[in-house]
Amino acid sequence: MDMGILLSADNEVDFMIHGIFQYNFFGHPVWITTTHVCCLIVLLSLMLFGFLAGRKMKHAEEVPEGFQNFVELVVELLDGMVDGTMGKNGVKFRNYIGTIFIFILVSNLSGLLGLRPPTADYGTTLPLGIMTFTLIFFNKLKYQKVSGFIKGLCDPWVFWAPINVIGDIAVPISISLRLFANILSGTVMMALIYGLLSKIAIIWPAALHVYFDMFSGAIQTYVFCMLTMTYISDAMTTE
Repeated sequence: MDMGILLSADNEVDFMIHGIFQYNFFGHPVWITTTHVCCLIVLLSLMLFGFLAGRKMKHAEEVPEGFQNFVELVVELLDGMVDGTMGKNGVKFRNYIGTIFIFILVSNLSGLLGLRPPTADYGTTLPLGIMTFTLIFFNKLKYQKVSGFIKGLCDPWVFWAPINVIGDIAVPISISLRLFANILSGTVMMALIYGLLSKIAIIWPAALHVYFDMFSGAIQTYVFCMLTMTYISDAMTTE
């Protein structure tokens, strides 16, 4: 944990991404970085939660309480968010939206444990944006067909097509950059506070953690998922 996985170690604060070890992949050097390790920690935590939740739901009680009550609450909230935004089409995307929502939220909240949030690395948020873009493109072709897709590119005029293409390509870049920049800024701010005010940064930075890690992290998770659902719903419109 002294390679930058934790933001603070040995009284030194470091918010940079560091390589932990290197290996050769078909002759090309590949680094395993602190982002990979933190991302693995998040994924293992979610897998453990999913395993425990699955076992609990197999023996679910008629009147939920405790952990079962929490699991059902999470599922109902996520389903309600998806159905409220996407309507009848939401059933198809509950699993995807729920998965990325939980992953992004837990990644953002991992800063509370001193980890460097995986979402503070553009290498994490860009693939999420690309997955969203792939779903948008796929559903456009599925529901609007090729003719409708081309017609949309030429709206309102034919010579406007290059701008519309740029606008479509900008979707994964914009949503991934928004998430990355907001989480990174919070990570840098907290690291600077602990680094510059280490002797007096006791207890009171907890209020800043509430904002940067919890409030801002939850807001950015919601914004990313809401934009994803909005873009996909728009792609499925045939009118």
